[in-house]
Amino acid sequence: MTSFAPDSIVLNRKLPLWYQVSQSLRASILGRSPQDPLRLPTEEQLAGHYGVSVLTMRQALKELEEEGLITRHRRRGTFIEPSASRGTPVRLLGSVDAIVAQQSGMVTELLDHGKAPVPAELAEYFPDLAEVATYHRLRGDEKTGEPTNHARNHVRPELAERFDLDDLVRWPMTKVLRDVVGADISRITDTVEARLADPETARLLEVPLLSPILRYTGVIYDTEGRALDVAVIHYRGDRFSFTVTLDA
Repeated sequence: MTSFAPDSIVLNRKLPLWYQVSQSLRASILGRSPQDPLRLPTEEQLAGHYGVSVLTMRQALKELEEEGLITRHRRRGTFIEPSASRGTPVRLLGSVDAIVAQQSGMVTELLDHGKAPVPAELAEYFPDLAEVATYHRLRGDEKTGEPTNHARNHVRPELAERFDLDDLVRWPMTKVLRDVVGADISRITDTVEARLADPETARLLEVPLLSPILRYTGVIYDTEGRALDVAVIHYRGDRFSFTVTLDA
């Protein structure tokens, strides 16, 4: 039986290895294609793939099992749950792979895209540009199809020229920039604030006008300190919570 092939990552030694591996494998599982096999490689094979010990790999798999993304069967192996989908909580943690994992696993519709002048409220992030490439996506629950958030990404035009629109439907922007475009991401800043739903957001998320929502602004920077992408995402307030974890 063919095994599911997870993505590779570069591990950050400042963060727990089991955590990074679990988040990377989580993103691969939630972003998989329907035709991908459900059986995972063995613990030993996965440990070799990620360059960690079997004990570390076992701890990472335990995390995914507790989340309900995989099931483990003695003598048969480890399998992805066919109905696996991301849960409600959104955690903002300390690695790019963690962010990719938390953004994966939703049904995504690309509403529109094109070039537009840099919005006045985002001008500080693109001081050298007059216009950016914009992508507007609506994301929903994989099981019910219920809309949960809509995102507007504002991307440097020279990077957008290398996009495949199908990738933006399948993957979060962070993954597309890093793994498809090859952007050298140095850091990501996140801002979350409470807002009231405006008419467009209320219509897209199917919530009452002026109901509570969460507005997330994420900025991806390269090693030169330039903003590569500014994402403005509106989440249904009744479907998401944000947890920020800081390592001492």
